[in-house]
Amino acid sequence: MTTPTPAAPSAAESALLKALQAVLGAEHAAVYGFGVVGAKSAGAAQQKARTSYDAHRARRDEVEALIVKEGGRPQASAPAYTLPFPVESAADAARLAVHLEDGVAAHLADLVAAASGDGRIAAARWLQDTAFAGVAWRGSTVAFPGLPERAAPAATGTGAPAGSSGQPS
Repeated sequence: MTTPTPAAPSAAESALLKALQAVLGAEHAAVYGFGVVGAKSAGAAQQKARTSYDAHRARRDEVEALIVKEGGRPQASAPAYTLPFPVESAADAARLAVHLEDGVAAHLADLVAAASGDGRIAAARWLQDTAFAGVAWRGSTVAFPGLPERAAPAATGTGAPAGSSGQPS
């Protein structure tokens, strides 16, 4: 008896899974990064870092579930991530928080483009949440959250796994 081979995913499904995996990678990095932000912060900033950490952890779990629902296998978190710059003070920690939020927003903007229906609505809400979190850390808004090429010049991204160039392969 033979088992039927599942149909290959359509191009749209592949784009959606690719976008979900990219968001998952950004969320893994954000969870790691907000651990650093919290360690280098105090008082209200440390509580804000904890709130951000929890939000990114919850979104990471939701994205993992969506990947499985779409027939994919969620990528695992790296054991460590290279930070984009040394984080030696509370000011550096706040700058890292902005960097993390901007990086996640960029991947969420791609997910908004790749998704449809309820998935697009969820991705847009996540992008909105991330944009608001970025404002809380930055103290100001950007014109197009998640679209760094249209925003004021600023570093974006979420860091890379330790030992990695941070560039997509």
